[in-house]
Amino acid sequence: MNAVEYETVQIEKTDKVCLLCEDYAKRQASKPIVVMCCEGGCLMGEVARRAANVLCSEFAREKTARLCLGGAFTKDTGQRALARNANRIVAIEGCFIECATRMVKGVVPGLRPEVVIADRLYDFDRNLFGIDEMPESRLNAHAREVAKAVAARL
Repeated sequence: MNAVEYETVQIEKTDKVCLLCEDYAKRQASKPIVVMCCEGGCLMGEVARRAANVLCSEFAREKTARLCLGGAFTKDTGQRALARNANRIVAIEGCFIECATRMVKGVVPGLRPEVVIADRLYDFDRNLFGIDEMPESRLNAHAREVAKAVAARL
């Protein structure tokens, strides 16, 4: 087995705190499932992001909390605590690179999310990359398809 290699990332510290985000994290802390996702700028990332939002706001609202990836990765406050303390954490990744999972694992040692590779759950032209290369209606339909598949696993 190959040894895992790491990159070192330097993130500038800040004293800034978003009170809305902190209040949200406290309100969501009792939910049994935390959902994080790819936030990539490509269409696969956009589908994953929309799927996570649909899952947490419509299909499984009562049992899921939506993680803010940026907040969890860049500062040890409420969002990171949601990831750290989750009974169950699901990562909806846009593609096989699994950026969200790797990012949060970097700041929450021992994190073991259930990873769902969203672009394996719907059919599309794999030569497309930008979100402007797919009609909005198709992005939304694919996101709902992914959210429905993930909800069925919860």
